[in-house]
Amino acid sequence: MSKITRLFELSGAKIRSIESTWRPEDGAPVFTVQGKYQTRGWTEWTQGFQFGSALLQFDATDEREFLELGRLRTVERMAPHLTHMGVHDHGFNNVSTYGNLWRLIVEERIEASEFELRYYELALKVSGAVQARRWTALPDGGFIHSFNGAHSLFVDTIRSLRALALAFILGHTLRDEQDTQINLLVRLVQHAHATARYNVYYGNGRDRYDVRGRTAHESMFNVASGTYRGPSTQQGYSPFTTWTRGLAWAVLGFAEQLEFLDVVPPAALEPCGGRASVEAMMLEAARATCDHYISIAAADGVPYWDAGAPGLAALPDCRERPANPFNEHEPVDSSAAAIAAQGLLRLAHFLSRRGEDASQYEQAGLFILDTLFDETGPYLSIDPNHQGLLLHSVYHWPNGWDYVPPGASTPRGESSQWGDYHAREAALYVKRLAEHAPYLTFFAAEQLEGDEAPDQ
Repeated sequence: MSKITRLFELSGAKIRSIESTWRPEDGAPVFTVQGKYQTRGWTEWTQGFQFGSALLQFDATDEREFLELGRLRTVERMAPHLTHMGVHDHGFNNVSTYGNLWRLIVEERIEASEFELRYYELALKVSGAVQARRWTALPDGGFIHSFNGAHSLFVDTIRSLRALALAFILGHTLRDEQDTQINLLVRLVQHAHATARYNVYYGNGRDRYDVRGRTAHESMFNVASGTYRGPSTQQGYSPFTTWTRGLAWAVLGFAEQLEFLDVVPPAALEPCGGRASVEAMMLEAARATCDHYISIAAADGVPYWDAGAPGLAALPDCRERPANPFNEHEPVDSSAAAIAAQGLLRLAHFLSRRGEDASQYEQAGLFILDTLFDETGPYLSIDPNHQGLLLHSVYHWPNGWDYVPPGASTPRGESSQWGDYHAREAALYVKRLAEHAPYLTFFAAEQLEGDEAPDQ
């Protein structure tokens, strides 16, 4: 617990620093350059992490200034994200802000009026419906398409299914043309199924690069026929290698949705093929991706940015040694480690509750966090002049968006909003487990268990 306490001590100062220097007219902070957060105009998917981090900080420390900061900035600045029709990132932006506030109220961590609670619930309903509207139909279901267009299924979006999940448990439905009612749970399951089928590999000979558990960043379809055309990538090295942050999103996304299924009434899952079928699909994907992450990460649990990056050939036995963020061949990605660690721990918890031995996943998750949160190691940012919390994160190396210091050939020493947020979220998750506090889920599990969710 001492490492987690220290992490949140450092975290508070980072949040204050960003708040005091950031100009809202510049957009959202994305990643650091020489220790200062900068924006990057691609899509606005990180602002929820900025203000959500303040809410996690309050949750961990009870410091009211962070609650007030997160609440004020959510109300002031996050409304445009609720109706943002052009992104697949509603779970990142809106569950991290409105969702955390709703959860804190439901968990009775904070006091709020009935009006405030309903306000957050309305925001989450809107966000989930807007996310679900980005739909590409397939012969066996469909998927929420990425900002690239209706042909594009991103592995990232499995983590944004949280938006649909919350809208569903709050009793919402999406209404489309001629008052057609669209079941948000069915869309959630169909998207998860498409991701599990097309973005996750199982070693069944699908192509020459079919290794169990590896992921494709993007799957492409002919939208006229719904036919799958092949893998692709935006931020990875190639369609046939595994971009490790995409793998991490799958690790966490599937594990988290397995937990969510536990509070969904069996009748609500009948239109999706029944609980057993849905759970088996998600569990197979979760196990495969978790196993693959463990196999491709370096010895300290931190992966290089892409498991098939060409420069790894110049780093022999790189997986048998701790990752080297200062090497001159390929960057590491600590943000992928922070995301995957939480997924590994959640899958371990899910399996343990069913009486299965999940020690390998639990040990792997804790080991990764021990690496990341070690003050004497290379990842935790203790420099008060650096606004990032988790160092050696990578954003978009193929596009050259990551800062490379003079004299170096690879990026290092910088942070990202998603890496910092997920470091805090994983730390809070472990802190609650250690203190026997309510189990941390985005849907306030201990408060919902035994309640009847909408049977839509």
